[in-house]
Amino acid sequence: MEEYKKRIVKTIQYINENLDADLSLERIAEISAYSPFHFHRIFKLITGETLQNYIIRKKIEKSAFLLAMYKEIEIKEIYLDLGFSNHSVFTKTFKKYYGVPPSQFRNSAPDQFHKILQTQSKNGQVDTVFSQYICSIENLLNWTKMNLKIEVKEMPEMNLAAVMSLGIVNVEPSYNVLIDWAKKKNLFPRENVKMISVYHDSFKVTPPDKVRIHACMLLDEKLKGIEGEVFSETIDAGKFIVGRGEVTLNDFEQAWVSLFLWMNEHNYSMRRTFPFEVYHSNFKEHPEGKMIVDFCIPIH
Repeated sequence: MEEYKKRIVKTIQYINENLDADLSLERIAEISAYSPFHFHRIFKLITGETLQNYIIRKKIEKSAFLLAMYKEIEIKEIYLDLGFSNHSVFTKTFKKYYGVPPSQFRNSAPDQFHKILQTQSKNGQVDTVFSQYICSIENLLNWTKMNLKIEVKEMPEMNLAAVMSLGIVNVEPSYNVLIDWAKKKNLFPRENVKMISVYHDSFKVTPPDKVRIHACMLLDEKLKGIEGEVFSETIDAGKFIVGRGEVTLNDFEQAWVSLFLWMNEHNYSMRRTFPFEVYHSNFKEHPEGKMIVDFCIPIH
């Protein structure tokens, strides 16, 4: 199973970085070094969905992110870049996932002030609806002032060892895999070790059980190659909004929402890369389950 996961990690990375390229079963199987037949079965076993469903879902999720975050981009440009043949096909596929056509989605998703909730309808179909956060913008800003110290700063390149998890519930097991690997390398425990979670999907457009989160450890040097489930990841140097606070796990969603709100209030825009969290303490060692966390948003 470890070798399967290693190859699937490689192919998932390729798919997500090449959504506008040839993603036929034959091409992806070639990347994974499996026959198309075996790859298809292994992929579904590990990810819980077929390759075709995964690719379509990722394309639609990326289009949803672009529609919400980059409103200056024409809808036609978005769907053509992602390989949809025409507006009708794109709209029909998009509506299947989000319940509304792309133009309505864009108009109903003002920046970070809404989130998508999955609700089960009476006939068993999953409908996607928009729901405003309970907290008002004013309350979110007040929460930010009370709980986060925010600064904009340049950060250096970070070389990471990473383990992929699909779904929020699988993050802790992924960290366990990472720590076991690090212990064998004498990289853990050590003073000032930094653990980092990198979000490769947004909870705004991806169901919680399919959000891709990389459980990472900061390294002094770049990791070469893939070692079991552990692979190399790099966070490029650049400008970031960093919100630091002592929070519980229940505060994370509010922290992210309020930080994106702060970003919009101060006229920053997010770079097309991934936000991440840096942990400076362990909530399991705090009597109230609190930990010191940096919430980091890459910006222009």
